[in-house]
Amino acid sequence: MSAPYFELNESQDNELFLPLPGPFFNILFWYNKISWKLASREFNRLMKKKIFENIYHLLLKTYGPQGWWPLIQCRQKNAVKNGPLRGYHENDYTYPKNSLQQFEIAIGAVATQNTSWIQAEKAMMNLHDLNLLTPNELSRIDLARLGSALKPAGYFNQKAKKMKILAEFWLKLARRVPERNEWLKLWGIGPETADSILLYAFRKPVFVVDAYTKRLFSRLRIFRESLSYDDVQNIFENNLESSYKIYQEYHALIVEHAKRHCKKKPVCQGCVLKRYCRPICHAE
Repeated sequence: MSAPYFELNESQDNELFLPLPGPFFNILFWYNKISWKLASREFNRLMKKKIFENIYHLLLKTYGPQGWWPLIQCRQKNAVKNGPLRGYHENDYTYPKNSLQQFEIAIGAVATQNTSWIQAEKAMMNLHDLNLLTPNELSRIDLARLGSALKPAGYFNQKAKKMKILAEFWLKLARRVPERNEWLKLWGIGPETADSILLYAFRKPVFVVDAYTKRLFSRLRIFRESLSYDDVQNIFENNLESSYKIYQEYHALIVEHAKRHCKKKPVCQGCVLKRYCRPICHAE
């Protein structure tokens, strides 16, 4: 399959517009030529927007609402998901309901760095059992004890330090919603973690980009996997409605699909996007 949206090339220009003699006709020719190029760009923009929307709806139809971010107090389950089944809240976008749940999401965003949510959840349960999912308690705990609780999530000493810094920062907020650049100034908080906190904890419409996003959409030939985080984020935000609900679902659906099919070694059987993918996905 060719590229997923139409591009007008120079040879097509020459076929569609024939030069006519005289200055008036030359002006008319160039006016039509420029108008057609502008129209084709608008067509491309609308087509790209439609592609992003269609992929979203196809994934949503396949996997259903994801109910992210998982919270310990939520009891809703969904048997079709990969990994842990607790904590989801499908079709309920009123979460988080209080500042403690917001804080739990922020801590979870750190816990899941460089690991799966299955492992991060084990660490989160340890924090819950130790009554450490509050900024006051977490800011006061000894680093060594905190690190021990975080062992299932890996990089536990680094994550313990990050969480302590985050807890101290949280206590200074006084329920104020921090800007993205404030999160990025914290040690150990990068764009993906900052945007996850803003999107899921504070319901801010910022699209979260991860390795799964780049892998999937580069295989769909929509953009290069080498694009920067900000460039990929801009592409999504320019082609989707600015809605935290859509961004939450889309991000979670990409993760779900990538875990099932768009792995480093693709699992193409049963993939709903297979016909749009690069040939690498059909090598087996």
